[in-house]
Amino acid sequence: MLTFAFPWLALLLPLPLLVWWLLPVREESRRAVQVPFFAALTAASGLRPSDGVVTRQRGFWRTVTLALCWGLALAALMRPQWLEPPLHKEKPARDLLLLVDLSGSMDTKDFTDTSGAKVDRLTAAKQVLDDFLAKRTGDRVGVVVFGNAAFTLVPFTTDLKLARTLLQEMQVGMAGPRTVLGDAIGLGINLFARTTAPAKTMIALTDGNDTASNVPPAEAARIARDKGIVIHTVAIGDPAAAGEEKLDEAALKDVAVTTGGGFYRALDREALAGIYTRLDQIETRKVDTVTYQPRRELYWLPLLALIVLATGAQFLMVVSWPRLDRRREVAS
Repeated sequence: MLTFAFPWLALLLPLPLLVWWLLPVREESRRAVQVPFFAALTAASGLRPSDGVVTRQRGFWRTVTLALCWGLALAALMRPQWLEPPLHKEKPARDLLLLVDLSGSMDTKDFTDTSGAKVDRLTAAKQVLDDFLAKRTGDRVGVVVFGNAAFTLVPFTTDLKLARTLLQEMQVGMAGPRTVLGDAIGLGINLFARTTAPAKTMIALTDGNDTASNVPPAEAARIARDKGIVIHTVAIGDPAAAGEEKLDEAALKDVAVTTGGGFYRALDREALAGIYTRLDQIETRKVDTVTYQPRRELYWLPLLALIVLATGAQFLMVVSWPRLDRRREVAS
């Protein structure tokens, strides 16, 4: 579709007519050679001189050429553009942050893989998380791992292939043997502070008891709630265990309830996979559709026509003048 960036410039089209009508005629006086035998010259030529002025008239084709040049100049200044079909692009509207516990208890082999072999909790979690991320096309995903301290493994990114690759490289104990869930939530809050997505979600997976965080999980959850962050907690530990490896289900439930999320309990890999399937349904993919309509600039077309027309008219004028002079000589 053809459109103009500055269509209001078309109002200037009658400007030359207004100038011709409102402004006075340009006057020019020239000196002439005075001769004492002027009367004899006029008598010999048969002309009858009279007092007055000479008004030069512009020819028809010259007037048409100037009018076309003015119209083409205005057309170029109006910036004609051709609108291409609109392009639609989906922009992620959700930031999803995974918190993964890498404490020593995640090395416990009480889960099974897809083939039925015994694997440790982290291996099972990585398999389930890989399937989960494969379905999250369109979201921005980040990963925070925690042990003695919390670290950002994957900043928020739409490159889910990279996130899945780095998830597979996680190892038990790489962040320390202890569990600092509260600090991990606090780090997640700081990461969300630099995002503009309207939907913000954390999914925390842990099998231990938080005993070393600088910020208790309950306090971190209240801050997250005030920031509009929803936290889902997934427990895969043994509630009957003692000490550092004991799973504090009450604390995880409190974190989830405070932020409006859900608490889930996984005793085996199938249950863990089912939890992430439910989370995938709850935290549906959100996108903002951005529409962009490309424009092709066409101002060069009237500009090129103007140059060709003006150059051609000037060329014809230069060529025709000698012929006119010869005709005058013959007539005289």
